[in-house]
This record gives sequence, C-alpha cells and structure tokens, in this order.
Amino acid sequence: MKIKFVCISILLTTILSGCVVEQPRYVYTRPVAPPPEVVYVQPAYPRPAIGFEWSYHPHYGWGWYHPDRGWHRGWR
Repeated sequence: MKIKFVCISILLTTILSGCVVEQPRYVYTRPVAPPPEVVYVQPAYPRPAIGFEWSYHPHYGWGWYHPDRGWHRGWR
C-alpha cells in the first residue's frame, strides 16, 4: 500500500511539473508612439548598428529598435 502511494505521488509530480508556464507579460515587437506625458530621452549610448532607430517601448522606455532584428538588448 505504501509503495503504491509513493509511485502515484512520483508519477503525479512528474506529470504536473511541466504544466505550469507563465506567459510573458510584455510582448511588443514594434515601437509605439509614446503617451503624451512621456518625455523624450536622448540616447545614452551610440547606435548599435546601421538600421537601428531610437524608439519608445511601453515597458522599458526609450531604446534602439531595428525593423528586422527587433529591440536591441533583447527587449520583447
């Protein structure tokens, strides 16, 4: 009886351990227009490569964005 309980517990733990996944909260693939109360911030570091534009990200603020590569520093 005790072995059956242990086996079932291990089995359920194994099955249910991969079920809980948190969805990303902020997924912005393109820049958006800043809200009226947001102040423009000058770039703090030079452009990382050709094609990047200084744009506004709703969660992180101002940063470099490339139309094909996305946000610099891996923002989403």
